[in-house]
Amino acid sequence: MKISFKMPAIAALFLSAMAFHLPAMAQSVGPQQTSVHEGQTAPRGWTYEWGKTDFSKASVDFSEIFSGGPPKDGIPSVDRPKFEAINKADWLNDRSPVISLEINGEARAYPLAILTRHEIVNDRIGDVPIAVTFCPLCNAAIVFDRRHEGRELEFGTTGKLRNSDLVMYDRQTESWWQQFTGKAIVGTLLGAELKRLPSRLESFALFRERHPNGRVLERPFSRAGLYGTNPYEGYDSLRRPFLYDGALPKNIPAMMRVISVGERAWTLDLLRREKRIETEDGLIISWVPGQASALDASEIDRSKDVGTVTVERQTENGREDVVYGVDFAFAFHAFYPNAPIITKIDEG
Repeated sequence: MKISFKMPAIAALFLSAMAFHLPAMAQSVGPQQTSVHEGQTAPRGWTYEWGKTDFSKASVDFSEIFSGGPPKDGIPSVDRPKFEAINKADWLNDRSPVISLEINGEARAYPLAILTRHEIVNDRIGDVPIAVTFCPLCNAAIVFDRRHEGRELEFGTTGKLRNSDLVMYDRQTESWWQQFTGKAIVGTLLGAELKRLPSRLESFALFRERHPNGRVLERPFSRAGLYGTNPYEGYDSLRRPFLYDGALPKNIPAMMRVISVGERAWTLDLLRREKRIETEDGLIISWVPGQASALDASEIDRSKDVGTVTVERQTENGREDVVYGVDFAFAFHAFYPNAPIITKIDEG
C-alpha cells in the first residue's frame, strides 16, 4: 500500500507497517538508576501495554514522546535474519541503498528496501551481536553493538517517536531507547548508551565492488512485492518533517541531508559540490553519485540520486571507517541544537 503524505490522518503514515504484527517477549531485570524527570505519570495506555517498563525512571518529558502510530512491535523487527549471496540478490540494482558493515572480515548488506518496513534487524556477526536500525522519518541509519555491561539485548519497535525519531525498546527490561543517540531514555536501564559501530550507507554496486563475497539480507516475508516500494513516497521533498513540531535549523532546509560525525555536521549540498572534505583532525569525507534515495519515488530504485558518502580517518594501518550519519537537518538539530551545521568550506 502506498502512503501519501497528502493524507490528513496521522495513522496513514503507518498503515503498511500495521499489516505486520509480531509479539514481544520480555524479562524484567537490570540495574537501578535515578530519574531526572521524577514524578511523571505515564498515560494509562502506556502502562497497560508496557506492564514491565519502569516509567518512574525517565530522562525526558513524556509529552515529548508521540503516541498514535502502530502498537508495540507493530513494525516488526527482523530477529532471525537470513542472508544470500550477492549474485542471488537480483531484486536489487546498482543504485539500491544498503547499510553495510564488515566485522572480522565478514561483510553484510542490509537493504533499505527491507529496513523501511522493519526498522530494526537483530543480527550477529561472529561473536558480535548487532542491531542494524533505520528511522525513515530522520533518514538515520545506525548500527549498534547490542551488548550492555556484559548482557546481550534484543531490540524491537515501540511504535512511538520522539523528535520524529524511532523509539526502540529492549526485550530484556522493556526500557525505551532513542535510536538517534543510542541512549536509554525510559526504564530500568535509564542512562545506558549503546556503542555505535562503523557502517556505511552506500549503493549496492559499491558494496558489491568492495565485498564480492559479501552476503545480503534476504526479504523476510513472502510478500516480496512490498520490498522495493516506498511507503514514504515524497517524504524527503517536504518543506518540513511529518509528525514534528520542534525547532528547525536556521537558514538550512529542514529536510536537507547532513553528514554528521558526533556533534558536527556538514550539508550534503556542500559535499556534493566539493566531492571531498578533509578536516584538521584527520577526517576524510567523500561523495560519489549512484545511490537512490529510499524516501523519494514510489519505487526506491527509481528515486532521485543522493549519492554515497564515506567518512574515514587516516591511521598507521591505512584508512579506517568512522561512525557517521546522513541524517535530515531537522533531526540533527533536534538532538544537537547548539551544534553547527557547516554550509561553506571555510566554516569547517
